[in-house]
Amino acid sequence: MERPEWAPADVDLSRPSVARAYDYWLGGSHNFEVDREFARQALAAVPDLRLVARANREFLHRAVRFMLDEGIRQFLDIGSGIPTVGNVHEIAQEVDPDTRVVYVDIDPVAVTHSTHILAGQPNAIALLEDLRRPEAILGHPEVRRLLDLDRPVGLLLVSVVHAVPDHDDPYGLIKRLWTALAPGSCVAISHVTTDSRPDEMGEGTRLSGRTNTPVTARTRAQVEDFFVGLELVEPGVVWSPLWRPESRTDVGEHPERMSFYVGVGRRG
Repeated sequence: MERPEWAPADVDLSRPSVARAYDYWLGGSHNFEVDREFARQALAAVPDLRLVARANREFLHRAVRFMLDEGIRQFLDIGSGIPTVGNVHEIAQEVDPDTRVVYVDIDPVAVTHSTHILAGQPNAIALLEDLRRPEAILGHPEVRRLLDLDRPVGLLLVSVVHAVPDHDDPYGLIKRLWTALAPGSCVAISHVTTDSRPDEMGEGTRLSGRTNTPVTARTRAQVEDFFVGLELVEPGVVWSPLWRPESRTDVGEHPERMSFYVGVGRRG
């Protein structure tokens, strides 16, 4: 496969990436044929997967706006993916141009493209790191330069926690992240589940085993456990369209088909 000019030299073009497949589902162009083939197979298993991805993205937007209303002006977006319409810094800086954002992703294409998009943007950066290394993220010199961890931070973990298998202790990892943040910080999580569509989403989960970030689907109770120790913001852990929708039409007739549980917790 010919390597595009925008692709980092160390990217494995033989293995699909969930971040690049997600880019394809959202209509982006920073993906390879191996990603598109995987994405098409996933769409065959879950035909409305593009709607699922968009609903998840819309939750991110609402969660960011909620945190801005709470007075938060700095964000740590882990598992940020490849930039698309409505990035965190764009939404946040419409409210306050001085808002600071750190994007973190494990996919080098996501980080390279983010860095390109952020050129000349002094209040936002993108870093190549792994959610499974919380101390490396929090202690990174660029994170320390841009974010003041003694003030509230919006921690965004959207469509990423399910990439951490049980043996890597995702509950411990998330707790290590938010306990390092100041009181008043908020944590947003969205997580895939097979609860509402075990056959379709189960097949999608199985297909993710071909990527470098296989998915571990979890139940509502298991997702709620990520918020233990935090004050769970109303309406709690719900299907993605049901978290503070901006209009009734945003919910649709079957919000459970979006197959993501989402929630926001506040550190007291």
